Formats: sequence, C-alpha cells, structure tokens
Amino acid sequence: MPESPILQPVPRNQRRRLIKALRNETVGGVLLLVSALFALIWANSGWQHSYFALTGFEVGPQQLGLHLSVSVWAADFLLALFFFVVGVELKHEIVTGTLSNPRLAAVPMAAALGGMMSAAIIFLAFTHGTPAESAWGIPISTDVAFALAVLAVVGRSLPIELRSFLLTLAVVNDLGAISVIAIVYSDDLHLKFFLVAIGLLVIFAILQRRGMSSLVIYIPLALVIWYMTFKSGIHATVAGVAMGLLMRVTKREGEIESPGDLCEHRLRPVTAGVCVPLFALVAAGVNVAGTTLSDTLHSHLTQGIMLGLIVGQPVGVILAALLAARFTRGSLNPSLSWWDVAVVGSLASIGFTVALLITQVTFEHDSASLATAKFAIVLTNGVAIIVASAVIGLRTLAIRAYSAPKI
Repeated sequence: MPESPILQPVPRNQRRRLIKALRNETVGGVLLLVSALFALIWANSGWQHSYFALTGFEVGPQQLGLHLSVSVWAADFLLALFFFVVGVELKHEIVTGTLSNPRLAAVPMAAALGGMMSAAIIFLAFTHGTPAESAWGIPISTDVAFALAVLAVVGRSLPIELRSFLLTLAVVNDLGAISVIAIVYSDDLHLKFFLVAIGLLVIFAILQRRGMSSLVIYIPLALVIWYMTFKSGIHATVAGVAMGLLMRVTKREGEIESPGDLCEHRLRPVTAGVCVPLFALVAAGVNVAGTTLSDTLHSHLTQGIMLGLIVGQPVGVILAALLAARFTRGSLNPSLSWWDVAVVGSLASIGFTVALLITQVTFEHDSASLATAKFAIVLTNGVAIIVASAVIGLRTLAIRAYSAPKI
C-alpha cells in the first residue's frame, strides 16, 4: 500500500485560496493582539470606569429579549459571523480540501483532538474538586489568527504546507470547541425555539441546493435562525457554524465562485478585521489592581489554563500525529520534518478568542473567577507566543544543521 504524506504539497488550485486566507488571518491576528492589549491597558488606566461602562452598556429591543450588554452582543452576534466563516471553511475542506481524503484528514483531525483532550485532562488535573473544574473547555481551543500572526513575524521562511496543516488543525479544533460550547456550556434547552431553528436550517439548506442567491431572502432568514438559536438556550455562535456548513462550496455552470466561497471572501476580512478584534476589545479587559502575579500563578485555575495550553496542546498534537502516522502508514513530505509538527504543536498552544468566549459563558456570574481566568489567558498567550517563537527558531537551526554539507 503506498504511503500518503501527512503534510503533502498544497495543490495549485488550492494554493491561491490558502494564501489569501492566511493573509487575512495574519492581519486579523495582529489586530486581535492590538485590541487585547488596548483593552487590558484601558481596564487598568484612569479611564477604567468608561471601559466597564461601555462593555456593560445594554442595547437592543426589550420586546424580543434582546436588550443585551455590549459584551454579550460581541460574544453572541459578532462571533456568530466569525463561526459562519469557520463553518464555510470547514465545509470547503470536507468537500474539496484536505479533509476530503479520509487518510489525509485523519492526521490533522487526530492532532486537533489530541491537543484538545490533553489540554482538558491537564486542566482537570489542577482544578478537580474546585468550582473551576467546569471551565475545562478554556484551554482546548487554538487561535489560528494569533498563531498565523506569530508565523508572519518569526516564521516567514516556513513552508506553506505547514501553514496549511495548521489552518486545517485549527478549523477542526474550532468545530470541536463550538461543539463543546453547544453541548456543555449552553443554557437549558427550550425545545420550541430549537425545533424552529432546525426547521429554518432545513429551509436554508434547500435554498442552497436549489441555487437561490438572493440576499433579500438569506439575510432575514439568517437573522431569524440566529435569534431562534439564541432563544433556544444553545449558544448563538452554533447558528453561525451550522449555516456555514450548509453553504454550497462547489461551482455550478455559469458561476465564477460558489456561494460559500463568495461569502467567505466577502466576510473573512470583516470577521478577521472587525468582529474578532471588537470581541477581544470588550472581552479581554480585566482590572488586575490588587492582584499580584504570585497570587495569580498560585491559582489552580491559572495553572490549569497555562499548563493545559502550553503543555497539553503541544504534547497532544505531537503524540496524536505520531500515533496517526504509525497506524495509518502516513509519512512526512520529504521537504518537511517532525520539527514542523513540533512547530504546529507549539502554535496550537496559542488560544485566545474561544478561550475568552468559554470564560465568559462559564463565569458569567462569578466576577472573581472571570477576572482570574481572563488574566490567565492573556498571560498564558504571552508565554505561548514566546515558546512558539523559540521552537520555530530551534526548528530553523535544526534544519540548517541537518542540511549543512558534511566535512
């Protein structure tokens, strides 16, 4: 049986789309970092009251039960748009990309699941028996925008196949994270709204199959689906990924782009450059006055988040990739090495957007734990970026030493 490379060359017809996606995600990662730092500074400055007044300001129609705070709108609506793009991207990978080949899909899927499981286990090892153990979903996510921003600064020479692997892993990771949110972190299910949402999603799928393209129909339908999902008790971001997965990503005769690709190209700059940075702006701000670094590091919650991400994600990704390669007869592309998998593992420890989302959902009524978790996430990502940069540097030195002519 011929071996199939784990990180095989990206086909020409996928390369242009991948490069465009990477560029948007990289810019989004830089904006995300700037927004998070600005929020942290603002929340600890002399204008901190204006920050918390902004994030707590309520707006929206009271009659529909949508008189919500700015922070809730950012988490439930702006991130729903972000996860719509994630859903389209995942659908594209399933139909025409890496995940369309079960053997090639096994490795990034195994790596993503391995990282998630290892991170959750380590987190629970530190928080078991404490109120914080319910937040085990915090360290399971990988933030591809942040990770690609790091690559843009310190890993420009890395091959595009590695970036493709990271992007695929992150998309699978996002799907796993949103599934956890839907199953574990949603409120009590209101069956009536849930069934209406399912029915409307069926209509959405039928319209896609029949080639309907009118935004006059899709925009109101999407808003109602989001609303019904929100009212059902399931986190509203699930509506975004569900609609994304239902988009058609194959072209028909006479089409320049498929509906899925068209939506992704139009919305990705918006979600990467506006939605996610705005969410970071209203979610990352935490006042650390009166809190010492020593107190934070001695918290079981902080230890679980930090070690879950920085240790659990890389160990899980690398170990799962090794096992998948061992039992699926996979092999690395000759131009790559297992150092590249180590780089992906280290970048997987950068988890911010979904981590903050799960933090808000879990500790909505526990301000002390909310502040600790937010600060821990910011601190952990700072350490994770340093570690990932060091691993990339070691990878470069190792490749150069291996390829240097022997005297």
